[in-house]
Amino acid sequence: MKRFQKFLGVALFCPLIAWTQSQSSEGIPVQMVVSVGHFYSEQAPVPTRENLTVSEGLADAQVLEVTPVRSPLELFMLVDQCSSCEPGSKFEELQKFLLSQAPTTRIGVAYIKDGKLQIAVNPTTDRDRAIKGLSAPEGSKPSNPFVALADLIRQWAPDSARHVVLMISNGLDPAGSQGLRNAPAEAAIEQAERAGVMVFAMYHPSADYATADWSKLYDGQVQLAHVATETGGEAYFLGFGPMPSLAPFLADLGDHLANQYQVQFLARPGAAGNFAEITVKSTDSNVEIMAPSRVWVPAGK
Repeated sequence: MKRFQKFLGVALFCPLIAWTQSQSSEGIPVQMVVSVGHFYSEQAPVPTRENLTVSEGLADAQVLEVTPVRSPLELFMLVDQCSSCEPGSKFEELQKFLLSQAPTTRIGVAYIKDGKLQIAVNPTTDRDRAIKGLSAPEGSKPSNPFVALADLIRQWAPDSARHVVLMISNGLDPAGSQGLRNAPAEAAIEQAERAGVMVFAMYHPSADYATADWSKLYDGQVQLAHVATETGGEAYFLGFGPMPSLAPFLADLGDHLANQYQVQFLARPGAAGNFAEITVKSTDSNVEIMAPSRVWVPAGK
C-alpha cells in the first residue's frame, strides 16, 4: 500500500512478472516488466542498465539486464454490469482499440454479474469472436467488483505472455466500510502481484450516480486507483460522472503497452518465498517508469 494515492485523470502504469532462476550469496535473479510512463520529449526514452534504478526497501538492487519486451500480450476486458450508465459510443471505442492491437495479442472478455465472474470469451487472436463477446453493461445487483477480479486472475493459466486486465467499473463495495483498506481489493492486489498481472481501471458509474453519496463514489475511485497503481497499472476517471470519451485514455494505455521493458535484478537472498518491495526509477527526472510496488520471489527448488 506504499503508493496508495488518488488520481484525477491519467495516473500511472506498469506490470510485473517474477520468478526465481538461481540463488547466490549476492541475491536472487528476478525478472519483471516495466513501462515507460509519461515523459517530456518527442520520442519515448529507452531504459537501460545505466539509467534505471531498482531499490528494494532502502537499498539499491543490482540491475542485471534491461531489454525490450518480446513476449506476446494477453488482454482481458473485465466489464462490471453494474456500471450501466449511458454507454453511448464508448463500446465502439473499445472495439476500435481491440482491433488496433497486434495480431499476436490474445483478447478475452469477461463480465461481473451480480458479484460473480462470467467469462464470455477466453483469450483469442480471433478479433471477430472477441468483438462479438463485448457488449454494453445491462445492469446487475451492486457488488464488490474486486472479488470477481481476483477470481479472474486465479483462473488465468500462467504462461510466458504478459497478462493485462482492463477493468471497467465504478469500484464500489456496497457492503464495505469506507476507508483506505478494502479487504477484497487487497486480496485482488496480492493475487495480481503473485501472478504478474497488470490491472488498468476505467471508472464508469451506475445509472443512479447523480443521486448517490459522493463520498462513496470517491471511495470507489480510490480503490480502483489503488488496485491499478499497486499492480503496475493506471486508473482513469474524470469526476464522478461518466467520461465523455474513452478514446484518449485507451490511446494512453496503448502507448504504455508499446513501451515496455523486461528488467532483471537481484533481490536480496532473504526475499525467497516472499514479496520484494521495490521502487523503480529513471535517473532522468523527466521520465516516469511504471512498475509494480512489489514482486513475488518464489522459493528456490
